[in-house]
Amino acid sequence: MTVAQPDAEAPPARAPFPRSAGEILARATAVAPLLRERSGDIEQARRLPADVVELLRGTGVFGMGFSKEWGGPGLSSVEQTEVIEALSYGDVAAGWCAMIGSDSGLYAQFLDEPVARAMFPRPDMVTAGLLFPAGRAEVVDGGYRLSGRWQFGSGITHADWVVSGAFLFRGGQPVPGPDGDPHDSKLFMVPRRDVQVVDTWHTTGLAGTGSCDYVIEDVLVPAERALTFDDVRSGSGVLAHPEVHMRNMPGVALGVARAALDHVTQVVATRPGGPSRRLADDYRTQVTIADCEADFAATRESTYGALRRQHEVLADRGDLAALTRRERAALPLSRRHAFRTARSIVTRLYDLMQTSSIYRPSPLDRWLRDTTTMCQHIVAQDRIAQSAGAHLLGGTPSFPLSLGITAQDRSPR
Repeated sequence: MTVAQPDAEAPPARAPFPRSAGEILARATAVAPLLRERSGDIEQARRLPADVVELLRGTGVFGMGFSKEWGGPGLSSVEQTEVIEALSYGDVAAGWCAMIGSDSGLYAQFLDEPVARAMFPRPDMVTAGLLFPAGRAEVVDGGYRLSGRWQFGSGITHADWVVSGAFLFRGGQPVPGPDGDPHDSKLFMVPRRDVQVVDTWHTTGLAGTGSCDYVIEDVLVPAERALTFDDVRSGSGVLAHPEVHMRNMPGVALGVARAALDHVTQVVATRPGGPSRRLADDYRTQVTIADCEADFAATRESTYGALRRQHEVLADRGDLAALTRRERAALPLSRRHAFRTARSIVTRLYDLMQTSSIYRPSPLDRWLRDTTTMCQHIVAQDRIAQSAGAHLLGGTPSFPLSLGITAQDRSPR
């Protein structure tokens, strides 16, 4: 059924927008316990309640991708990931929506600056949508007529703008791409008021993200609101690169894994394990906790290590091509590994706690479902491993964008 929604215009910020990474991270850390308290409500609503959206807005997370030149805080990808990790420690769905919604400042770099400034008059505006081309865009005078139905509109129920991928047509015929692709595609920015939300989001996990299907019917999109990741139009520096929107995603996985470890460690420290014994003295419990901690520490270090190295190279050389093949492959691989390790940690802890895990009041039940669902995202799939492996071996990645490789990079020089 189609859910009628008012325009998702967010109210003006209630407090001055935070201008530093430290302040945004501190605010995110402070609201995490409040998000944990609301986790049941968030999951039951199958979207973020309005007051939870405002909690997130107050942290500054939605604007953290806007550069200092825009008057934003200009957080690095490392700093963005830390913020998403802190929020996801409180609630996974809130962290996921924060991660998606914070892309507004990143997309702005792929638009002409006057256009982007008109679209985003405030730094706390939210963008949602599906990037893969699932729609149809007919080329017309001045722009495109966009139609289609897309899935996975995470955060779309509180978004200001919706970005959607679509194949190009002219006169009903496919428009070829510049790299020889028989069918070109672009991304299109559409105001939320021109989008119909279809309430399909009944899922295993991540229920609170409101990642519903959505429909756009013959909406005229001006040419200046179409973009591709090949073309940085108004950005520069370490964030002005085609895969920038994927970099902070591991924060969700790391946040939930840390939350599960802290929760179980606290429970077993006080729970009896039998006559005259604590559960914390049980051999299996000790080994499981230790193994999970080891996996978490190694995964977190590899994730942030890859991001820091990327930042160093881009700050110095300004080009992803300056990374070695191993350094470039480490980025998507560490991201995929973070997602899968989070699922593994939560699963092992769920098994460790046995029947106490199965009841819906248990956060382990929700975390098991959330990590299972988020590992179905493409960033956690074998296609990422193939792409990284192909890059290491000099082959052809099936998902080159995960490595920051665009059609322009593959075009003959």
